[in-house]
Amino acid sequence: MRGALLAGAALLAAQPALADEVNIYTTREPGLIQPLLDAFTKSTGIEVKTVALKEGLAERVASEGANSPADVLMTVDIGNLVDLVDAGVTQPVKSDALEAAIPANLRDADGNWFALSLRARVLYADKDLTDLTSFTYEELADPKWQDKVCIRSGKHPYNIALIATMIAKDGAEKTEVWLKGVKDNLARPAAGGDRDVARDIMGDICSVGLANSYYVGLMRSGRGGPEQEDWGRAIKVILPTFADGSGTQVNVSGAAVAKNAPNRDSAVKLLEYLVSDEAQGIYASANYEYPVKPGAPVDPIIEALGPLKVEAIQLTEIAANRKQAAELVDKVGFDE
Repeated sequence: MRGALLAGAALLAAQPALADEVNIYTTREPGLIQPLLDAFTKSTGIEVKTVALKEGLAERVASEGANSPADVLMTVDIGNLVDLVDAGVTQPVKSDALEAAIPANLRDADGNWFALSLRARVLYADKDLTDLTSFTYEELADPKWQDKVCIRSGKHPYNIALIATMIAKDGAEKTEVWLKGVKDNLARPAAGGDRDVARDIMGDICSVGLANSYYVGLMRSGRGGPEQEDWGRAIKVILPTFADGSGTQVNVSGAAVAKNAPNRDSAVKLLEYLVSDEAQGIYASANYEYPVKPGAPVDPIIEALGPLKVEAIQLTEIAANRKQAAELVDKVGFDE
């Protein structure tokens, strides 16, 4: 598979750029973004070509240098977006449409990357916990939840981003104490995936756990199959906040214009389209993600979780704490 993907990139590189096309290098699952790309082509007449890469996005573009056919670099997780900038493979974009649609804390101050959709880090809880109607991330370390918490690896980017946010808010020392408390409350080793949290709550292995919001849509819609639909119905979902009430921690999917984009104007048009009301609605219905544009429609399954108040910390500040967050995971032996 990797050979085929690299061959696809080589084929793009060998072809001359056309005036009405845009080439995307992406680590996103191609099927998740294809409805958006089809709608863009239908709206603008601009053809979109994609090269899917599981890893090494920045390295690939850097190695191609000035001859790279890449116009848009698309990925998931704020850390990956910042890594593209640090690798020197993006270029700044000034766009009134992008700035109007995307809150300032969800885009690079210099225009090197832009969030396009959101996924919230939410609480899955046993539906029988009827008195549990609100929650803070800090409460996961409360001894009352001893042997009742399920979560995936602390080293996973979803959790690293949460820990990095905690560092930004409270400092490394308090975050370490919190992380130890969460580890002490684990009902099983930190492992598996987010949907496994719902499965294990249904199986009475644990009572609460953290997972991403869009998995609720995938489970409850039946798209994951009947078994996962049962998992989704076995849980209640709460949008936690931090103890200061500032908001719910989110991560993003996003994109940047490549440094040597041969079709720069078309690339900017694509990014602007992706934050339009039409495209934001497609993100919501196809992927169960929250739109990044305030007021854009949310899928009914996700809307039923309640209004999302996004934590206001600048995403670049969170990304800057990733290394320290990973070190704390190792220090407390969270995954052991």
